[in-house]
Amino acid sequence: MLLIKCPYCEEERPELEFRNAGEAHLVRANPIIEQSDDDFAGFLYFRQNPKGLQFERWRHIHGCGRFFNAVRDSVSDKFLTVYKAGEPRPDIGTLLSPAVAEPAEPPATKRPRAKKVEV
Repeated sequence: MLLIKCPYCEEERPELEFRNAGEAHLVRANPIIEQSDDDFAGFLYFRQNPKGLQFERWRHIHGCGRFFNAVRDSVSDKFLTVYKAGEPRPDIGTLLSPAVAEPAEPPATKRPRAKKVEV
């Protein structure tokens, strides 16, 4: 089971207590009345869906009920960090560790020994 740390409760809880609320750090254009229908539909419905690191909003619905932001790797489903709503986006360079980066060479694999066959 995936454990997610709530930055407000300051404890790891099972993923069933949380809900994904979409992409984080979206900014609505002001004034909204001056936007075209296509621009507003783009803001409302269309999101980036990159493979790799994503900035997401989450809500701890079965806990404190508050929204927070998280940096999650969409390939491994690993949360790199979580931070409170309203805080600035963290620097990705400081978040990446050797464990997240791809290995330079794949690990060497051993071939099984051939069995001796008596004739």
